Amino acid sequence: MNSVQLSVKKQRTKYVVVDWITTSIAFFVFNIVRFFILYGNDASFQSLLDFLGAHKLMLEQLIIPIALLGLYWLSGYYNRPFERSRLQELMTTLGSALVNSILIYLALLTNDQIVHRSTNWELILILAGVLFIFTYIGRLTITSRTINQFKRNNWKINTLVIGCSNTAETFTKSLTGSKPELGYNVVGYIPIAGETMSPNLTKIFSFDDIGNLAASHKIDQFIISPESRNDRVVLRLLNKLFHYNLPIRIAPEDIQFITSSIHLQDIFGEPLVDLTSPSISGMSKNVKRVIDVIVSLSALILLSPLYAALAIAIKYDSKGPVFYRQERIGLHQKPFNIIKFRSMRTDAEADGPQLTSADDNRITRIGRILRKYRLDEIPQFWNVLIGDMSLVGPRPERKVFIDQIVEKAPYYSIIHQVRPGITSWGMVKFGYASTVDQMIERLRYDLVYLSNMSTSVDLKILIYTVKTVITGRGQ
Repeated sequence: MNSVQLSVKKQRTKYVVVDWITTSIAFFVFNIVRFFILYGNDASFQSLLDFLGAHKLMLEQLIIPIALLGLYWLSGYYNRPFERSRLQELMTTLGSALVNSILIYLALLTNDQIVHRSTNWELILILAGVLFIFTYIGRLTITSRTINQFKRNNWKINTLVIGCSNTAETFTKSLTGSKPELGYNVVGYIPIAGETMSPNLTKIFSFDDIGNLAASHKIDQFIISPESRNDRVVLRLLNKLFHYNLPIRIAPEDIQFITSSIHLQDIFGEPLVDLTSPSISGMSKNVKRVIDVIVSLSALILLSPLYAALAIAIKYDSKGPVFYRQERIGLHQKPFNIIKFRSMRTDAEADGPQLTSADDNRITRIGRILRKYRLDEIPQFWNVLIGDMSLVGPRPERKVFIDQIVEKAPYYSIIHQVRPGITSWGMVKFGYASTVDQMIERLRYDLVYLSNMSTSVDLKILIYTVKTVITGRGQ
């Protein structure tokens, strides 16, 4: 019996390979039709083989399928290879076939000698038709076989239920009993403090066992099923579960506060709220990452003279290294080392971790300038490039301060759904925080960002950040 979590990469590879094969066939078939429509009675090519063997066409035959794979990835199609239905497959493939056909026409076919304007639409529709038919057949084959594997119990979604009350028992029965073909395999239950445990449940483990269970039983997901609706309890559970980097889901009727910012996912017909995915489409998520890579790489190259000048200034101003590395908590609570230009003395935390303030005497002379114009942050483009951070996202904090924040504001946990950012809505609207209470106040802006994530919102925040840097309102 296979675990879904272990099969995600293999499943994604299947779709990529089949898409490449089917789009290659589709474009080859289209070129045959293209020859008879445009060059059948033309002396430009002596035969169909002469046309198909042309250097330009062979190059197109090589490049177009690869380019389409890039577009499919950008659209988010490969993000969740198991979470799709045959109807969803149909609509997604039809939409991409139409859009991609227009893009191919604009990129390649406008140079063809077309006498009648109606032929343009004829070519676009034919290309869309063959792309849809061949691509859909390939995808449908994989999706149908996947569904059949679940129906035959060859694949299972190994699930750990958080909750041991009668509510959890009832929910589990509805999850596994009504539609066994959905593939849910409940490995065990984790009790929630303060709940009344059901006497009928077995395979009960403690929170301390989760790490071993995740490894030994190949856990695919957590499902939270609390006895009563208590947002504070759910958020505290999220804080404990995020760092396992597994999907965390909950029945929609069991959640109040955070449903507004999280979309429902249809997992093989069973509606559950995915607490590990922000309210952003797969396409927007991939576009955001592409922009992160392009901008950060460009910034590292273009700003290299500024990096060198600031490095000299920092070394001249005070003793110590140019760069300052510090562990922060990122996506799914994964620790990483953030890189900044050093703006404080090397003994700044001799008495332990401390938040900074505007008149902090630990800040060096050049450090005040760096912080005022946010120049101390620009080495973080490297963190963005390697995937630890994003250009825009909630600012990453240290674990020692996160623990203090969560005690007062458990909802802080949900910002770990996304990569932290160099800049954020909280930094733009609030700025640096010198106390935990101020960090919580700034967090409210980041929660608004999570509920409204989009490329346009990121652009707006970046524009405000540039304005902050130019005006020197960084402190």
